Amino acid sequence: MFLEVLYQLFCAFFLSGVVSSGNFPEPLSSKEERDYLEKMKNGDKDARNKLIEHNLRLVAHIVKKYSQTADIDDLISIGTIGLIKAVDSFDCEKNTRLATYAARCVENEVLMHLRHEKKFASQLSLSEPIGYDREGNEISLMDILVGDGEDICDKVDKSEKIKKLFEKVKQIKDEREKQIIYLRYGLSGGEPLTQKEVAKKLGISRSYVSRIEKKAIMHLRES
Repeated sequence: MFLEVLYQLFCAFFLSGVVSSGNFPEPLSSKEERDYLEKMKNGDKDARNKLIEHNLRLVAHIVKKYSQTADIDDLISIGTIGLIKAVDSFDCEKNTRLATYAARCVENEVLMHLRHEKKFASQLSLSEPIGYDREGNEISLMDILVGDGEDICDKVDKSEKIKKLFEKVKQIKDEREKQIIYLRYGLSGGEPLTQKEVAKKLGISRSYVSRIEKKAIMHLRES
């Protein structure tokens, strides 16, 4: 139902050049809005479409602030779905304007869409490399999803977090901090080393290794 109405509405506006030119219909006055709401309540579909059309300017205004995160035409389409939901669910008995209620619905719809897109973009491919084993071989998510009794969903979630953390480690700007983290936790494929072993390998004191490690972990936690 939503997609059908959205399609018809946008066809009409694109054909007339309204959306592309930005010349949206003017907002309704309070009296006009009440009249159309009353007509819609009595089953008038044209009144419903008028309420949607005359609030498209509101949609364009709201999605503008998200234009850097997604295509503006897509956002207007998503926002219009929120507007349609608002018109269909608006309670005329409440002491508020339709635009106030619709603004929340439009923004919620856009934010829900953006969250979904972000979640989809962050999902891991089962064959995507996520690190190295002790022999230095690349391992993927598929390699660790074995039947050892641990829930697969938990494994996927854990592996995704590990990959994100590994990316943060690679972004550490201080080379000494990065080197110590790699050695301490075996991130280069070797065995994790103790602070004493790292100190001996780098020719520095164990206490100095400890201080740098704590500093690096603090930076990772912040990021």
